[in-house]
Order: sequence, then structure tokens, then C-alpha cells
Amino acid sequence: MSNAAPARSPASAFPWMIVICGCLIAALTFGPRSAMGFFQLPMLAEKGWDRTTFALAMAIQNLLWGIGQPFFGAIADRFGTWRVLALSGLLYAAGLVLMAAAPNEVMLHISGGVLVGLGVAAGSFGIVLAAFARNVPEETRSLVFGIGTAAGSAGMFIFAPISQGMIDAFGWSDTLAYLGLAMLIVPVLAIPLAGNAATSRVRQIQFEQTFGAALREAFAHRSFILLVSGFFVCGFQVAFITAHFPAYLGDLGIDARYAVIALALIGFFNIIGSLGSGFIGQRYSKPAFLAFIYLARSVAVTAFLLLPQTPTSVVVFAVVMGLLWLSTVPPTNALVAIMFGTRYLGMLGGIVFFSHQVGSFLGVWLGGYLYDLFGTYDVVWWLGVVLGLFAAVVHWPIKEMPVERPAVAAAE
Repeated sequence: MSNAAPARSPASAFPWMIVICGCLIAALTFGPRSAMGFFQLPMLAEKGWDRTTFALAMAIQNLLWGIGQPFFGAIADRFGTWRVLALSGLLYAAGLVLMAAAPNEVMLHISGGVLVGLGVAAGSFGIVLAAFARNVPEETRSLVFGIGTAAGSAGMFIFAPISQGMIDAFGWSDTLAYLGLAMLIVPVLAIPLAGNAATSRVRQIQFEQTFGAALREAFAHRSFILLVSGFFVCGFQVAFITAHFPAYLGDLGIDARYAVIALALIGFFNIIGSLGSGFIGQRYSKPAFLAFIYLARSVAVTAFLLLPQTPTSVVVFAVVMGLLWLSTVPPTNALVAIMFGTRYLGMLGGIVFFSHQVGSFLGVWLGGYLYDLFGTYDVVWWLGVVLGLFAAVVHWPIKEMPVERPAVAAAE
């Protein structure tokens, strides 16, 4: 008689608690940072700083988010996801609270830039999705990635009106402090995500290699380099809009409530786009789908800039961009898992995301710098259009298959 344990049904084996808590963490960590644009004008009006000052803080935040994620991903791969997520909640909370009381520009850059950036990095999509990948089978991975990304989108949808409403009721400073306190929930929610690459529930044949060998293999792989190059564009486009869209609409003379409506709509339709992306990426070519997303973004921005800019066009633009907003995340992370497996997914996915955040840094900082230089955001808008076309081109030749390795492998 066999001593093997009876196989569990797919429903009973599915790690619902891990997915639910991971989704809540994604919503909490993505929500406040996506609402940073609402704090720009009231903060600058009170402090007397210029837009470049605020833009630099947000640019540092995005850059530290990108720099930190590969390191936090590697730590989670080896020492466990819970430790990294718990640290995320503490760093995030400290950054927002100190940002609320920042007496000068340096403290703004340290708190809202460095601390919040590292907090978001430790609790970002890459950390959560890597935990998902280690606990769900490959045939459902892209769809679950879509669900996790949609949860982050829900955070954007929820926190946009909440943040603006709290700013109106309590002021920008108290609102930042309250949001900081909310981040202390993250360590509790992270408990079910405890575990690392060695405790994966999904049995896979994993190639035995060191940390350094995994890095060398990735950077020698042409499709990985193309993926890294293309994801840079995603960061540039979405970070610029997140940080500067409310101020841009104010410059057009469009009522401020449409900025709230626009970012809320982006968040809501981002949920639909992320879920749809996970579904499509599970069934069709991920590189071709990513090329389509970037091309569609360029078309949407071009139409928005060339057609009359009215409250109606703002709403339409927000809906279209929402569908395309984070729809890049599920297929991008799924491609990394397909190429290299899940053993170093936190680290390798973090490297791809670092490229995204370099783009975010430039999108946010150039938005403020070029505005102060020329008095308009148009240069950055059009640069985003050109970069979108570049991203569509570089994603097309990516090969959706595992990297070639020696035949000798071992079960993880």
C-alpha cells in the first residue's frame, strides 16, 4: 500500500488566506503612494516650496522603491516574506508621519522620499507576487498575479477619494499622519505569507544555482534585458501621471474635483484591466500583449493632448488609462517566472522593477523640473508617447520560454 498522502482537491489546496492577505497588503501599500499628487498643491502653498522640490521627493521615493526591491526580494527569497513585509509597514508608517511634520526640504526628501520609498519597496507587488508564485500552480499563476495587481488598483481607487476627503476635512499634514498609522496593519496581515523559496508549496524542478549565478544567467539572457528595458517606460508614464495629473488639470482650469474623479477612475478601471491582463496573459502571448498595451498608451495620450481638453475628455482618458495602467504587471512578472522559475523570483522580479522605478524617478522629476523650466508639462507628455512606442518595439521579440540550462536539475 502506498504511504503517499491523498491528493487534495484544487479548491481545498488553493491558498486562499495567502492570496486574500496579500491582496489587502497590495491595496494598503499602493493606495497612499498613488494619492501623493493630492498633497502637492496644499503642501507647497503652506510651505512656500516650488514644484521641483515636491517632485524631487516623489522621484527619490520612486527610485528608492526600485533600488530597494531587488534587495528586499532577495531577503524574502531566503529569510521569509513576513519579515520583509513587517519591515515595510514600519518604514512606510515612519515615512508618512515624518513627512507630515517635515520642517524643511531635506526632511521632506528623507521622509517622503527615502523612508516611504523603502517602505513601498519592501511591501511592493514583487514581494507579494513572489509569495503567490511559490504557493499556486503555474497554470493559475498569471491569473492570480492579475488578482494581486487588481488589489493594488483597488487601493488606488479607494485611497484617491479618501485622501482628498481627509485633506479637506483635516488638512494635508494630519491626513499623512493618519495614513501612516494605517500602515501598521501590514505586519499583521503579512503573517499568512510567512515562508521563503525553500518552503514553497509548489513542487518544481529547480536548477541548483547560487545567487550570483542567477544574476549572471539573467543578464546574459536577451529576453530578460528586453523586458527590463521595456518596463522602464511603464514607470515613466504612470509615475508622471500619478504625481502631476492633479496639478496639470489645475493649470488647465479644470475643477479640482475632476482630478479626484480621474485618479479614482484610473484605480477602478485598473482593477478591470489587471484582472483582464491576468486572464489574457494566461491564454495568449505575453510579449505581444505587452507590446499592445504600450502602443495603446501612446495612442491614448496623443488623443488626449490633441483633442479639446475638457472634463469629459479627462474622464474618458482616465477610463482608458485605467484599463492600461497596471495591466503590464501580471504578464511581466509571469514572464520572469517562466524564464527562470520561482527560486529567485523575488530578486529577479525586483531587478525588472528597478528599471520601472528608474523610469518613475525620471517621469516624476522631469515633470517638475521641465514645468519650472518651460511652464508646461507638454514636453514630458510627448516624451512618454515616444517611449511607449519604444516599449512596444522591444517587447515584441521577447521569447516566452524557460532559459536553456544543463540537463542536470534537482527538486527544490
